Amino acid sequence: MVARINTVAFQGIEPLAIDVQVQITTGMPSFSIVGLPDKAVAESRERVRAALHSLGLALPPKRIIVNLSPADIQKEGSHYDLPIALGLLVALEVLPFEEVHRYVALGELALDGRISPVSGVLPAALHASSQSQGLICPEACGKEAAWAPDIDILAPSSLLSLINHFKGLQILPQPAPGMREDNQSAFDLIDVKGQETAKRALEIAAAGGHNLLLMGPPGAGKSMLAARLPGILPPLEPEEALEVTMIHSIAGKLQEGTLIKQRPYRDPHHSASLPALVGGGFKALPGEVTLAHRGVLFLDELPEFSRSALESLRQPLETGQVTIARANAHITYPARFQLIAAMNPCRCGYLDDVTRACSRAPKCAVDYQAKISGPLLDRIDFQVFTPAVKPLELALLSGKESTANVAERVSKARWHQRQRFLKKTPNSSSRVNAEASGKELDVILNLEEESQKLLNQAAEKLKFSARSYHRLLRVARTIADLEESEMIHKIHMAEALSLRLDSASM
Repeated sequence: MVARINTVAFQGIEPLAIDVQVQITTGMPSFSIVGLPDKAVAESRERVRAALHSLGLALPPKRIIVNLSPADIQKEGSHYDLPIALGLLVALEVLPFEEVHRYVALGELALDGRISPVSGVLPAALHASSQSQGLICPEACGKEAAWAPDIDILAPSSLLSLINHFKGLQILPQPAPGMREDNQSAFDLIDVKGQETAKRALEIAAAGGHNLLLMGPPGAGKSMLAARLPGILPPLEPEEALEVTMIHSIAGKLQEGTLIKQRPYRDPHHSASLPALVGGGFKALPGEVTLAHRGVLFLDELPEFSRSALESLRQPLETGQVTIARANAHITYPARFQLIAAMNPCRCGYLDDVTRACSRAPKCAVDYQAKISGPLLDRIDFQVFTPAVKPLELALLSGKESTANVAERVSKARWHQRQRFLKKTPNSSSRVNAEASGKELDVILNLEEESQKLLNQAAEKLKFSARSYHRLLRVARTIADLEESEMIHKIHMAEALSLRLDSASM
């Protein structure tokens, strides 16, 4: 008899069905796991053997073969422990095949039989739900799995409690979805004194999902402004929350199995490597651009990042996804993030300060800014200079608007955008103006003649690329949305142009 248990493997965020086949036959005593297992899967033999021994069950002195099918796909992770153990229990006729086969199982076994939490439970639950199957997962992951619709979930704390459930000695309760209190941002825009142009740019970026570059001397408030962006962004929509939670589940970064409702904010250090930023490594895990999906990726000291890491951002900024190429597989992760970057005008940071300017100016600034390529700058919707605020001015200036006031305007602008997409492009997946394709842009624009004339003059004079031209149109559309205007007037286009500096003049 061959016992068969359902589980999953992960390629990107999409689970792949795996059939765990267990056979116990006569022959020399052995315990083999085949089907391209990695080191963690191969070590399942000892964890499963010890877990069964803790229950008073000993494996028979026979030949035991565990096949993970399809056999040509690499199997990684410790979540195969539980399906292998269940397969052995079915093969030993401890558990009924008909009952266990209705479930997808995943979990890591401790030596005493406890079931430890694993990553990827929510994607596995959604996969099981789509196949009209149930799910067996660790108790600690039950809240996470419960977000999948119409699914029977068993979340035991140990292998013994799971056996008792199938034998009718106890009943495992259906777990409830995990809920987390909304954490309001501790940072308020009213704390930022001065920098009114940068605050306006931050509001426009938040309203339309645009990319923003802040440039200015040290201490001007660039990082302070970026830290306040999450507070003015609206919470994730239900389908976005599920998508973001799946990503963090795969990455093993989901806290307490609760649904993520606030937009992610990732701020990697400038020493981050290429695999850390875009994903990769031995198991091709998601990187910062994927963990920032539907949220914000803040890169402080932008020129200090390695050239290869910065250039790797070009694909996800354009397509909203990143592909990790390996010899045996190509893994694609979603990466629809909003890039907020900050940099000094030169290495010392005081290019325009005559009292502190270095002796190498302007070559110092040229060399420093040249670390950022033209194609990458072309993908940033607008750049804003943040001048230094003098200490004496700090005592006189005060913040004009709180985060709550700005967040209300941003929420209204995003609502107008969403309704426009639903009405004019019902088949579109775009949610904000920054995501609109060229064809969608033609539909949602309502450009005044004077506004078009001003854009044409600026594009001719400043030699905008086609990408820059369309990004300007998207920014102007967002500015008009903040003013609750369906028509893009000349004043809206003028403000969009003022925020996008020619990269050569940075």
